[in-house]
Amino acid sequence: MRTYHGSCHCGRVKFEIETDLTAVVECNCSICSKKGALHHRVPPERFRLLAGEDALAVYRFNTATAQHLFCRHCGIHSFSRPRLAPDQYTVNVRCLDDFDLAVERPEVRHFDGRNFEQAASTFRPPGASGPAAGKS
Repeated sequence: MRTYHGSCHCGRVKFEIETDLTAVVECNCSICSKKGALHHRVPPERFRLLAGEDALAVYRFNTATAQHLFCRHCGIHSFSRPRLAPDQYTVNVRCLDDFDLAVERPEVRHFDGRNFEQAASTFRPPGASGPAAGKS
C-alpha cells in the first residue's frame, strides 16, 4: 500500500488515500464520460480529507444516491460517493498529485454506466470483495 495525495485545480480541496493503485475504472455514464474521470475506490478508513470541506459542493442526479463532489471554486471533481457503495469513496485518479498515469499505467476496467442496472449486476471494481457492485 502507498499513500497518494490529491487536490482540486485551485488547491482548496486536498485529500490523501492509502491504496494499491493497480487498476482504475472508466465509466461511460452521462456524467463520468463528460468529466473524463478515472475512478479508484477506497474505503473511508483509507480516505482522508485534509482541507477544503467548506469548498465542496455536491451534484446528484437520477436516483440522487451518488454524491458527485466538486470544488465550488474551480469546478474540479476530485472524488465521489458512488451509487452502489455510498459508504465508499471513488477518487478521480487524475486529481492525484503524485500519480502519473503515463508512468504507472494501471489496468483500466470499463463500466457500462449507460446501462447501469445491467452492468451493476456483474461488475466487480478493483479491490472489491463480496457481491458485484458498480459505480455511478
